[in-house]
Amino acid sequence: MTIDFSPLFEQYEALLKAADAIFEKVRNEYPACVKCEEGCSDCCHALFDLTLVEALYINHHFNRTHSDRLPEKEAIIDQANIADRQAYKIKKEAYKALESGMPEEGILADLAKKRSRCPLLNAQDLCSLYDHRPITCRFYGIPTAIGGRGHTCGRSAFEPGEPYPTVNLDLIQRRLYQISDELVKALKSRYVKMSEMLVPLSMALLTVYDDEYLGIHESTPEKGTDAEKGEGNE
Repeated sequence: MTIDFSPLFEQYEALLKAADAIFEKVRNEYPACVKCEEGCSDCCHALFDLTLVEALYINHHFNRTHSDRLPEKEAIIDQANIADRQAYKIKKEAYKALESGMPEEGILADLAKKRSRCPLLNAQDLCSLYDHRPITCRFYGIPTAIGGRGHTCGRSAFEPGEPYPTVNLDLIQRRLYQISDELVKALKSRYVKMSEMLVPLSMALLTVYDDEYLGIHESTPEKGTDAEKGEGNE
């Protein structure tokens, strides 16, 4: 069947628009602190995962804007495979550290230091899908908070301990999960927990989100999806 994601994509795009507005507001208020400019790709080496609606959105626009005949698409797919293997290795090491008894806070701090080149970053250090980049990319460069802990780009000039407008990423993530859950319900997918799945951008580019994967195609139940198997999550 042909899946119409547009109603849910519109909700997601409204969130992207709000994110852009917040970023511009902070940049206008603190122009000396925000160092983002064309050619700076620091955020393009950070590790982060996408919710279901984000993964579907990036996958849709990647395949829409990149023809199968374009060498650029093949190069991006090659880089996505490399990045995906790197992400898997890093997460496996983090899991082993957790199993060994290392405090979660220390593991998260270590993960924040890991670097992996985004497959959408081209040879000119520009994003190949900039207009449709994830929401995490749009907030990079201004103060954010996750679990009550503040974060900002290391290249910015925001002073530690000073009061600045700060984006609560926990609230953003909650909204992304809500949209993903609405999407799963709209699809009437048999994989009811698929909305909880998180995947690296590299996997979002590589995955074929067809009826069978999304659980809306008659197939043998034992095949399942990554979400059902508990794979692809943090």
